[in-house]
Amino acid sequence: MIAAGNLGFPRIGRDRELKWALEKYWRGDLTAPELAGVAAQLRARHWRLQQDLGITQVPSGDFSLYDQVLDTAVAVGAVPARFGDRFDLAGWSAEALTSYCTMARGGQGVPALELTKWFDTNYHYLVPELEPGQSFGYTSRSTAAMVREALGLGIVTRPVVIGPLTFLRLAKRTDAGPTIELLEALLPAYADWLADLVAAGARDIQLDEPALVLDLSPQERAGYRHAYRVLREAVGDARLTVATYFGALGDNLSLATALPIDELHVDLVRAPGQLDDLLAAAPAALALSLGVVDGRNIWRTDLEEVYRRLQPLLQRRDPDLLAIAPSCSLLHLPVDLAGESSIDAELAEWLAFAAQRLEEVALLARALDGDAAAQLRLGESSAALQRRRSSSRVLRPQVRRRVADLTPRALQRAAPYPQRAIAQQERLGLPPLPTTTIGSFPQTAQVRRLRAAHRRGEVDNGEYRAGLEAATIDCIRRQEALGLDVLVHGEFERTDMVEYFGERLDGFATTTNGWVQSYGSRCVKPPVLFGDVARPEPMTVGWSQFAAGLTDRPVKGMLTGPVTILQWSFVRDDQSEATTAAQVALALRDEVLDLETAGLPIVQVDEPALREGLPLRKADRPAYLAWATDAFRLAVGGVRDNTQIHTHMCYAEFGDVLPAIIALDADVISLEASRSGMAPLAELAEAEYPNQVGPGVWDIHSPRVPAAAELDALLTAAIAALGGQRLWVNPDCGLKTRAWPEVEASLAAMVGAARRARVAIAAL
Repeated sequence: MIAAGNLGFPRIGRDRELKWALEKYWRGDLTAPELAGVAAQLRARHWRLQQDLGITQVPSGDFSLYDQVLDTAVAVGAVPARFGDRFDLAGWSAEALTSYCTMARGGQGVPALELTKWFDTNYHYLVPELEPGQSFGYTSRSTAAMVREALGLGIVTRPVVIGPLTFLRLAKRTDAGPTIELLEALLPAYADWLADLVAAGARDIQLDEPALVLDLSPQERAGYRHAYRVLREAVGDARLTVATYFGALGDNLSLATALPIDELHVDLVRAPGQLDDLLAAAPAALALSLGVVDGRNIWRTDLEEVYRRLQPLLQRRDPDLLAIAPSCSLLHLPVDLAGESSIDAELAEWLAFAAQRLEEVALLARALDGDAAAQLRLGESSAALQRRRSSSRVLRPQVRRRVADLTPRALQRAAPYPQRAIAQQERLGLPPLPTTTIGSFPQTAQVRRLRAAHRRGEVDNGEYRAGLEAATIDCIRRQEALGLDVLVHGEFERTDMVEYFGERLDGFATTTNGWVQSYGSRCVKPPVLFGDVARPEPMTVGWSQFAAGLTDRPVKGMLTGPVTILQWSFVRDDQSEATTAAQVALALRDEVLDLETAGLPIVQVDEPALREGLPLRKADRPAYLAWATDAFRLAVGGVRDNTQIHTHMCYAEFGDVLPAIIALDADVISLEASRSGMAPLAELAEAEYPNQVGPGVWDIHSPRVPAAAELDALLTAAIAALGGQRLWVNPDCGLKTRAWPEVEASLAAMVGAARRARVAIAAL
């Protein structure tokens, strides 16, 4: 019998129950046992749902209160000394949760772990911080507790654990040395962990090793062979499954298929071409889990096409050694399309959220097993997709003509950066180390209540606008009082930096409840990019003009860049990303030019997702970076020399995209840099980055006010790396999720640090 598998389920809950519970706990409105109760209810609901949908390989241990990589670090005892002793999350004690949340969010005088992107997704994980002589020990038994919890409900689950090689690949050493050198020290903790899972009743354990789709060093390859011999012994007769995803195994295929494991999962959505090579390389006794429905996008699967592709496998492999599954964990999808009120019926039949993905998996498994009724239902998806292809909502001939008529000149600024810098300084008259923010300011409870009332029809358009204007006026006045040099309007009219544009661009749709986790309690609602993109009218000009009219200081116009709009949307899969990016860029170009015409001297086009979209294999990166940088340059290439173009990037490994950052030719780039101690600046200096840089000096994801000494040290490091003439001073990221008291205190400290640094560099 062919198994119906799943690698992981969204943990936030359909109505974001986990988010609300976490935030109540942080505010002191929920106790640790009450938080644990909410978590247990979510797990039970999700296990039962998967079972009811026909999934036979139900995962456990995929649940986390904050982040699965953080949970792994805690489980193996990789707790940096500043967070105190090792702790066990299995009991959900208040003391353990305090340590856990401090690792994630920081505390007063205690910086949090670094935050960065999980492979090429918009999910953020906490980077394990390891000492050169790091000791490990199996400490937190929460995964085993979940196995027992499910068994208590009568549900047999397959616990999910991040594999040891992937864990080390994601971690960083404090001395910047190779983490693979710590494998031998790590393996006993993993062996104890897996043995405990078996003792808890697990008969099959899933080890996630997405690092197997990356370029591996010889030491890492040898590490896989050694590690899995050790882990094989640790589990005895229990089954070991290794899950790979986000790409092709490529030159690691023979390594993966030779590991002493029972089942191998492969991603046949991102890499459908690897199926034949897999069948040739995999031993007959190795069970294969085939990831054939997309775990990262919401477009309905063509089940007839997948069935035709897989049906011949039944002649080559034992059906009892086959599983149908999503390509990866469903963490990246909303929970359920049922009850989604914002999506019309035509569009809804083209889509599948997490619950619908599992319905697809179960239906395919039954059809391949010979279930005639299931086979008859496969055609439903093909018919829906045919209606999608022929829909007049998808294709816009005028948009396609505009893209086809583009020339290289559209991507170029009129003058090179040195000439532009002179013209911009003449217009702006800024001091050395100018201070600014990244864009958004606190979305207070008052603003959120106003927006909700407007959506319910309780507040008319006039009253709604008056409320937003009052918030904007207050924001401008606060920035002036703080002494910031370049101001922003605060973005009170925006729910999200991508959804806002999705609501205003043709070719997009937005959802009511399509939430996915970005990190911790932070959830986003990606818009659905289903058709050719056009801008029917200006999107941001009115609010930017309104704010600029309130002050004599420069105000930035704020836009989200084309690559980030793609990466943080559910993007159509029926044309190349390069084509879609060009369409979005042209819509943004119109907006940039309208902002310039309205008198805005600075336009910021944020691209925090540029690094996120980077292909995992180095050989695939040049093509992506070419169209991604072209899209940004197309969006901003039409402005005058004295209009200053900013961009912003955060929570990524910038060294991987330095040539692209240079090629963007933004006049100013702001970067997240505080958690890493200004590490990106050394890379920029080494690459001789010529333009201006705003390194973040305040970690806005940590709920604390930075100390003056901390800010002074970061600015001193920045000046040492790049000199004082090309630097800006700003936070790491937008301030939407913070509260005004913390924001004002932190920005006052930041402005003070900038002023002290100006005095210091003037004396040199």
